Amino acid sequence: MPNGPKGEKRHADTVQNAMLIGRIATGDVEDAPSKAPNRAKGGKVGGKARAERLSPEERSSVAKKAADKRWET
Repeated sequence: MPNGPKGEKRHADTVQNAMLIGRIATGDVEDAPSKAPNRAKGGKVGGKARAERLSPEERSSVAKKAADKRWET
């Protein structure tokens, strides 16, 4: 069974998934909360801490490597 955007279980069949979403929206079914609701917040904090720790040359190197990967075909 595939996972939803927050890791919750969703049906693979499109019609079943649509029915489940409709039931959640109308309140017939209770949607299970995410196991890690603050994951995005932690990533933002960690990224900022890493950027502060790296020297300007290291940051430039990381950015160049990312741009090369992004534009490679």
